[in-house]
Amino acid sequence: MTDNPHTPPVSEQELRNQMVRHLIETGAVRSPRVVAAFRTVPRHLAAPEVEMDKAYNTESALITKTDETGVDISSVSAPRIQAMQIEQADIQPGMNVLEIGSGGVNAAYLAEMVGGHGHVVTVDIAPDVTQRAKGFLKETGYRNVTIITADGGSGAIDFQPFDRIIVTVQAADIPSSWLHQLTTGGRLVVPLRMRGMTRTVAFVRDDHRLISDGFELCGFVPMQGTGENRMQVALIHDVEGEEIGLRLDDHPQPDTKALAEALHMPRHEAWSAVVLAGDESNEHLDLWLTTALDNLPLMAAKPAARQRGLVASASPLGIPTLVDGDSFAYRTVRRTEDPDRFELGAIGHGPRAQDVAERLITEMQTWNREHRGDRAHIEVYPAGTPDGQLPTGRVVDRPHSRITISWP
Repeated sequence: MTDNPHTPPVSEQELRNQMVRHLIETGAVRSPRVVAAFRTVPRHLAAPEVEMDKAYNTESALITKTDETGVDISSVSAPRIQAMQIEQADIQPGMNVLEIGSGGVNAAYLAEMVGGHGHVVTVDIAPDVTQRAKGFLKETGYRNVTIITADGGSGAIDFQPFDRIIVTVQAADIPSSWLHQLTTGGRLVVPLRMRGMTRTVAFVRDDHRLISDGFELCGFVPMQGTGENRMQVALIHDVEGEEIGLRLDDHPQPDTKALAEALHMPRHEAWSAVVLAGDESNEHLDLWLTTALDNLPLMAAKPAARQRGLVASASPLGIPTLVDGDSFAYRTVRRTEDPDRFELGAIGHGPRAQDVAERLITEMQTWNREHRGDRAHIEVYPAGTPDGQLPTGRVVDRPHSRITISWP
């Protein structure tokens, strides 16, 4: 779309072509069949109230529903995220695929991938969401899709077994139904939240367990129904517009009064001599930190809190923050003499600010020395599995599963 009245509008096909070119350039799509699917599906029809060019923006999720607290609970995921998950799933023609979390667009991509001899089942707990999906799939002509209004945590037992299961909502747990309805050797792709950090993980079923085969950083709306497990936020600064809070995901309840006092004490800076390139993600570092440190919630801060100098860093995903009683320290960076290089550091607050900051720095240096370039290995076992049968590493216990994070 354009604001210039003398420039003809870009056709929907050209918008799709532009979207695909960008997905290829960023590495989100690699296989020709995924490229073909994204060139074909008219995703703008799923959100007619949105300008067409926004529907094809590779980074824009189309929010379709929020709850009473303002939390996004339903959306059409951004094309980059959808492409990333579909690549992770390695879908082949003729497969039987289950999608948890509907909306229509992703089901259409999956229908393109499995072809006329394959089948897609898409499940969502919200009747208005499945109704919208039905309208979209009918308008676009996809007939190899079954739409079910139900709790996705139960899967779709009447259509099992599935060669692939793709979950398009953030999950904190892996229900046993997903494992049991997946074929041995089948792949489950799920945005899995582990100690506050969400990664879309590709798992392969190996008998009674799931073994990771790659993961990517992502953000998704939270799961509803029996699988709902939202994080709590503990505010340590509650001035309107400048809020600073800790996102808790099975972390101990902090002493918010003591941490609020700590926030206004002089900060202590510590620097690691570990340097990242400007385009280098810190996602593997952050996963190492949450593996190595016990009490590491994510600090979320409004931009105004950073502008006022209350915190030196702010991120919509949250910043790993080591909490110890009345003191805390969070990850930060500073520019080096090379403008494209940044040094990792920690900023501490509280009576023991130096000690807490130095402990965070020590783990950054351990990651750099022993694990930089490595990827974590994630496995999922049924709840109740004895400790002796789990890999060495961090264990995240959930009602239905035991999730392990280990490193080479």
